Amino acid sequence: MSCASCVGRVERALTGLPGAQDAHVNLATGTARVAGVAAPEVAAALADAGYPARTEQIDFRIQGMSCASCVGRVQRAFSDVPGVIEAQVNLATDRARVRVLAGAVAAEDLARAVEAAGYTVRRIGVADDQQDRKAAEAEDLRRMTLIAFILTLPVFVMEMGAHAFPALHHLIAQSIGMQTARVIQFVLTSAVLAWPGARFFRLGVPALLKGAPDMNALVALGAGAAWTYSTLATFAPGLFPAGTAQVYFEAAAVIVTLILLGRWLEARARGRTGAAIRELVALRPETARVDRDGTVEEVAVQDLRLGDIVLLRPGDRVATDGAVVSGRSWVDESMLTGEALPVEKTAGDMVTGGTVNGSGSLRFRATAVGRDTALARIIRMVEDAQGARLPIQALVDRITLYFVPAVIAVALLSIGMWLALGPEPRLPYALVAGVAVLIVACPCAMGLATPTSIMVGTGRAARLGVLFRRGDALQALQSVDVVAFDKTGTLTEGRPELTALHVAPGQSETDALRLAAAVEAVSEHPVAHAILRGAAQRGLNHPDVEDFRAYAGLGAEGNVEGRRVLVGTDRLLRQEGFDLSPIAASGEAIAARGQSPVFVAVDGIAVAALGVSDPVKPSSAAAIAALHAQGLRVAMITGDSAGTARAVADRLGIDEVAAEVLPDGKVAALERMRGENGRLAFVGDGINDAPALAAADVGLAIGRGTDVAIEAADVVLVSGDLAGVVDAFEVSRRTMRNIRQNLFWAFAYNIALIPVAAGALYPAWGILLSPVLAAGAMSLSSVFVVTNALRLRRVATAMPEAKAEMLHRPKLARQRPQESR
Repeated sequence: MSCASCVGRVERALTGLPGAQDAHVNLATGTARVAGVAAPEVAAALADAGYPARTEQIDFRIQGMSCASCVGRVQRAFSDVPGVIEAQVNLATDRARVRVLAGAVAAEDLARAVEAAGYTVRRIGVADDQQDRKAAEAEDLRRMTLIAFILTLPVFVMEMGAHAFPALHHLIAQSIGMQTARVIQFVLTSAVLAWPGARFFRLGVPALLKGAPDMNALVALGAGAAWTYSTLATFAPGLFPAGTAQVYFEAAAVIVTLILLGRWLEARARGRTGAAIRELVALRPETARVDRDGTVEEVAVQDLRLGDIVLLRPGDRVATDGAVVSGRSWVDESMLTGEALPVEKTAGDMVTGGTVNGSGSLRFRATAVGRDTALARIIRMVEDAQGARLPIQALVDRITLYFVPAVIAVALLSIGMWLALGPEPRLPYALVAGVAVLIVACPCAMGLATPTSIMVGTGRAARLGVLFRRGDALQALQSVDVVAFDKTGTLTEGRPELTALHVAPGQSETDALRLAAAVEAVSEHPVAHAILRGAAQRGLNHPDVEDFRAYAGLGAEGNVEGRRVLVGTDRLLRQEGFDLSPIAASGEAIAARGQSPVFVAVDGIAVAALGVSDPVKPSSAAAIAALHAQGLRVAMITGDSAGTARAVADRLGIDEVAAEVLPDGKVAALERMRGENGRLAFVGDGINDAPALAAADVGLAIGRGTDVAIEAADVVLVSGDLAGVVDAFEVSRRTMRNIRQNLFWAFAYNIALIPVAAGALYPAWGILLSPVLAAGAMSLSSVFVVTNALRLRRVATAMPEAKAEMLHRPKLARQRPQESR
């Protein structure tokens, strides 16, 4: 906002919202107050009015979540706090990410809201390391499982062993007596429920009382029902009809033990899903040697300041991003770029935090610290992607919202049916069926199905040099029909060279090239650099240019030694009214070879045709062939002439070409391709391709290692190699298939086993599912889902040969195109 008119527009936008009251806008403080409207509607209205609200993101660690129902309750608890725009909760990482209107809500208020819902909350920072917490969680579950097993084993042997082996039954009856055996089972089972199993009651009972039951509530109900029935049968058997005072202590104890075992195995597996983040965090050294006021001291990396002079010894890991001040060494950047060969660093070169110094020594000045370093940005990208909610998750959320109440209803219905229609003794049968239904249901598997696959899939992609800036790009990629590539710097190296020089009859090659170089000396375009290098290789010195003028995507002109010199495409020269007939054949021959023709005109006469060739990346042809093998169409967008573009396309096997496209015309070309072919992904270099990257259904940007903050892209290819495009599609396809497998297992498991647990097979075959077997099956389903997701860690690069070639070929100067001709 800059004036009273702005204030009026903002106030009108707010007062126009349904239910809005007392809207007030303050220009001096840049704030607005409004009552009666939720934060998301406020944010949307302000954005539509052109005055977007300032927002902030607050991250929390949530403890106590065990299933998708928990996720839904935590999200609702956050969302009910005034000022919250959006809340995302991830069961696999136990993290919550809350976006709020800046200044509208405190983190403490958010934490209290979730604590009131029965969960433990801790605010975290971006660099929070999960490994210690997950290891402690797994260790606690291991210890509790062991305790539960030790306490449960005698109960199981006395009850189930006595049923299986009559001799054992007689031994117990003749030694301690059956009533004493029941009392021993009562004591041991009570200890199991009160100690290792206390977590289920501590979390489940409050949730049940609030009318929002979760998986803990199901376990508490099932184990509690079995224990209560057995306790009454032990100490007050007269309350039951004759022959029905049976005990099920072993069911209550084994249920808790098996579910604890499942959660322990699940916690171990989930601890491995975050390996990618831990590996990235491990790249950061803990300390750095800093020269401050002539004194060298060792400081913690988090205490580094901008401008600090950092001393790098041989073998040290670079502590932060910086510019080399002095020294010479070779730095291994493979962990960030995937390039195996070390890169030489001298004064003026940039170094990146997390890379490893070679045998030399360097002094560099810190240019980015903390959250602003390239490594921190990569970590944030992976974290953001791992915490994403895919569109497919919406279906799961809708189902799980009603799942647990539905399970309780089915359990009650089963008990009622058995009591009304079942054989004698009806009451024990009804108890077994009701408890089995409660225990066999597994919203845990539903809640874990999507986020665990996302975590592992995006983590594996990061190891392959593919960073998903938006997690939902995982789902979008697998539905893409056509992949469009920018040519310069994407399919090609982005470092053109002068490869041909043809002059019109009577013209001088030296004079034509010298004048062209004079004009191009002012331009930043890669083609200009190629012409300058070509002139320098011939030992030509170019004069100064005056009245320089650039034509975006077409060329440039200027006055050189009193002559008007125009350098550019055939289209530019024709627009300016030049006759190209003296050099047209030469230009066509250059284009036929797949090179870009650049024409030179002096004082209204076309004098020369220059050939500029940008070498195709070694992996381009293989990447396009791999995309074809996946059933995708491939297109190319370029500013080159149609002949040049078609020659390159034929060489690479590209299906469709959009040639002579100006920089501002790429979006229109994409829209046309999308209308003809369907959903579209665009691959560009991230410099001049931002509009096209944003306009595509999925934008993939060539990141070039440290240049990872490409805001317009959905996916960043860190290595700059096109094998990453194929890997991105492969990871997307495999991850979505993995998610569908998980969801199928989770839903099919419940659809199949809940009726079995209720006794649907008993009338025909006499099969009734034991609560003990139900507990084992329930635990197995969650472990299966997480273990299935972990298979994504084995996804291999789709083009190992191409990557090997890229890693061992000589390096080119890291020069990026800034516009396309």
